[in-house]
Amino acid sequence: MRFKARYLGGAVLVVVGVAALGGMVMLLWNAVVPVALPDARAIDYPHALGLLVLCRILFGGFRGHGGWHGRRGPWARWDAMTEEERAQFRRGGRGRCGRPDTERQPRTE
Repeated sequence: MRFKARYLGGAVLVVVGVAALGGMVMLLWNAVVPVALPDARAIDYPHALGLLVLCRILFGGFRGHGGWHGRRGPWARWDAMTEEERAQFRRGGRGRCGRPDTERQPRTE
């Protein structure tokens, strides 16, 4: 019985939290966006909940776990390379990135 009460209480807490977040999103949107963007309209509560769900899908969790959690970004491999590996990477990319592997010739006009 204690097990059921604990999880029922947690479920009620989650529902109340989502409802409160939806209300905060609605209030913030209606206070800021119509003033900042003249063509924007105020939103109602269901639209605020939809916006909250959309943000959850696009950016990640509600509990501090962002969409990029655990990743160091695009420079993680670069940071792990030694100077020699970086120089070799730079030399290897010259032929593919539009610049020829030879030295640049001065322009004559």
